[in-house]
Amino acid sequence: MSKLQYPFSISILPPEDGGGYLIEFPDLPGCISDGETIDEAIANGKDALFCWIETARQYGDKVPQFNSSVRSNF
Repeated sequence: MSKLQYPFSISILPPEDGGGYLIEFPDLPGCISDGETIDEAIANGKDALFCWIETARQYGDKVPQFNSSVRSNF
C-alpha cells in the first residue's frame, strides 16, 4: 500500500450508537469507519480509505484529491 494523505475527523460515538469513535474523511463522500479506541478507529479508517479508493477506481469514478488544510499521514 502506498502512503496517502487525506484529512479526517474523529468524533465520539454516544453509547446509544455503540460508543467508541467515528472517523470520517470529508474529501471522500461516505468514507467512514469506527473503533473502540481512537487508534482502532484510525486503523479501521485506513482500511476504509483504501477500500473506498479501490472501489472508485474499479467503477471508473474520479478519486478526489485531498483539499483540506488538516492532513493525516496514512
